[in-house]
Amino acid sequence: MNNSRIRIIVLEKDKSLHSVYKNHFEDLEGYELVGSYTTAYEALKDFKYSKPNIVLSEIELKDMNGIDSIRLFRKKDWGVKVIMFSEINDFDVIKNSFKKGANGYLTKPLTLDKLDYALRSMEKDGAAMSNDIVKKIITNFHKKTFDFFSERENQIVDFLCQGATYKMIAQKLFVTPSAVNFHIQNIYLKLDVNSKSEALSKLEQLQNQLEEY
Repeated sequence: MNNSRIRIIVLEKDKSLHSVYKNHFEDLEGYELVGSYTTAYEALKDFKYSKPNIVLSEIELKDMNGIDSIRLFRKKDWGVKVIMFSEINDFDVIKNSFKKGANGYLTKPLTLDKLDYALRSMEKDGAAMSNDIVKKIITNFHKKTFDFFSERENQIVDFLCQGATYKMIAQKLFVTPSAVNFHIQNIYLKLDVNSKSEALSKLEQLQNQLEEY
């Protein structure tokens, strides 16, 4: 096995297509398909063995909406990249994918050329679609800011909305967990909430209001 290859897992509810993806990745230099699954549960259970760098997930999985699995994969590995794919080409679905932390969105069928282009774009640009407009949209959803928060508080809010724990946030910002907790208490105070779940709910409401303008 070549350890320099980028490790990929695919979540596709139609098991008959798994062999198609296997053939695709045999023809893609620098990538290795290390797992194919029909459910998020199977992929998450096997995660410590597959150790993927990139998760390619269909939205319409058998056990859950693939978009909801993004946070679960990030809990396993904060650095894992997640690309959603679907037959659905609806802007609201695409927008929701990026809001929940997706690094890209592809429409089916996933041809060899489409996969190759998307994965090379991921390496180069950090997004599975290199179109400048799409990258701006991704950045906008991932970096939503609020005037009433400080720069550091906005950074922490961004991580919280992507499902990061206090420890993960501390590592990403190179600060102590107690410093993160201090800022989070200030965030709670400004939002007039008492818990993380209340804060996330309030932030989602505020984000929706911002998007209307």
